[in-house]
Amino acid sequence: MTVRTRVAPSPTGDPHVGTAYIALFNLAFARQHGGQFLLRIEDTDQQRSTPESEQAILDSLRWLGMDWDEGPDVGGPHGPYRQSERQGMYAGYAEQLLASGHAFKCYRTAEELDAIRNAKQESGHQTALKASDLELSADEVAAREAAGAPFVIRMRVPETGTCAVDDMLRGVIELDWSQVDAQILLKSDGMPTYHLANVVDDHLMEITHVIRGEEWISSAPKHKLLYEYFGWDMPKLCHMPLLRNPDKSKLSKRKNPTSILFYKRMGFMPEALLNYLGRMGWSMPDEREKFARDEMFANFDISRVSLGGPVFDVEKLRWLNSLWLRELSPEGFAERFADWGLQKEALLPLIPHILPRVEVFSDVAPLAGHFLSGLTPLTPESFEHKALDAEKVTEVLQYGLWQLEAIRHWDKENIEQALFGLARAMDLKIRDFLQPFFMAIAGTTSTISVLDSMALLGPDMSRARVRHAVDVLGAPGKKKLKKMEKDFQHLLTVMATAEQGEG
Repeated sequence: MTVRTRVAPSPTGDPHVGTAYIALFNLAFARQHGGQFLLRIEDTDQQRSTPESEQAILDSLRWLGMDWDEGPDVGGPHGPYRQSERQGMYAGYAEQLLASGHAFKCYRTAEELDAIRNAKQESGHQTALKASDLELSADEVAAREAAGAPFVIRMRVPETGTCAVDDMLRGVIELDWSQVDAQILLKSDGMPTYHLANVVDDHLMEITHVIRGEEWISSAPKHKLLYEYFGWDMPKLCHMPLLRNPDKSKLSKRKNPTSILFYKRMGFMPEALLNYLGRMGWSMPDEREKFARDEMFANFDISRVSLGGPVFDVEKLRWLNSLWLRELSPEGFAERFADWGLQKEALLPLIPHILPRVEVFSDVAPLAGHFLSGLTPLTPESFEHKALDAEKVTEVLQYGLWQLEAIRHWDKENIEQALFGLARAMDLKIRDFLQPFFMAIAGTTSTISVLDSMALLGPDMSRARVRHAVDVLGAPGKKKLKKMEKDFQHLLTVMATAEQGEG
């Protein structure tokens, strides 16, 4: 048997370090066993998936030093490697399950589903929805079908008992079927859900080992059942421990930068970041902390993975990166630094913005220094404002951050639309509104347009700097944040109403 592993990210946002972590361990396992590693793009969420996000995933994993034997950019005998390009095949498999009685058409409306859930909750029963809760009488099904009512295809799952799932790290895990929904397999628009597409694709791509995050343990019974329904051999499962913040909470962008591109922009060496990810729950046999990719592959043993939640600590990453930097010769350091920050291709987009302000070359650094910096050095005093008090400045930045996080296509026009619309909804002058963003992004108002700066810096660094500014001012506690989220939703309604009026 040839070992075949895969990583299957969704192109719905910034490329996540968690994706790189899982990709690295799949790649290491494949290389250790002389096998093959695939990259598959799971873009069934057509509303949130973007080509920019897919390209960022490919670029960031390549930057880290990963390679794959098959994928959307390199091809292979099991393509296509984007689920959206495989859409036509999934309905047939769903129909196969309908024909065998392992799935059913569900015509329930959203209101009916809510009523069923509420009734189950009030009665003290488990809230997982089963076929017995959802199936309508034959006459009602016929009536809704005749009326052209939308439907989804759901799988049948047992109502009682347990499902035994064999895990490479944890042994046999028993999961209660009462907690498992009659999962939707095919949505009303004909697109598959993750669960159907995942199982079908893994089978057709001959995946032998599925190494994924432990958050997927609860989905394992559904996947095992689908393999049984189809009569296919199931890949071996290995659920990796989740990356954690230093406070042991699940790694999240609110507490730690999670985008690979942020670390690239910060000036971390890809070798160091890959090295650090390799230490997340695993160690070399001699316990040394610094090792190269191929050294990891040569010594890799999946059984050495520890189930304790590995802590992703940026300070520890900086220390490890310093070890890699100090091994560079002066010539090597100069070359790597120039590749990072002084490449002609990277500088060219910046030049038109600073040239009108420059009289001598020494003017460049004060105007453009924030493009070669990490998080902006700030204090609460940095945000003293003639028109806004500290609480209002925090609101402006936090609401602005939420707006920036919602931008799917990052460019000046979309940034301006998001922020200017928010300023109008908050009834603030644009100049007053933008001043905190100048400070967060550049540390000064004496520089190029903050909108141009954000467009050039990219979404990862821009969002990270605004998030850092909120932290410097004193990030809101849970109670305050909940109120702010409610107020922000009201502002979104105001903005939507204003847009409709303009239309």
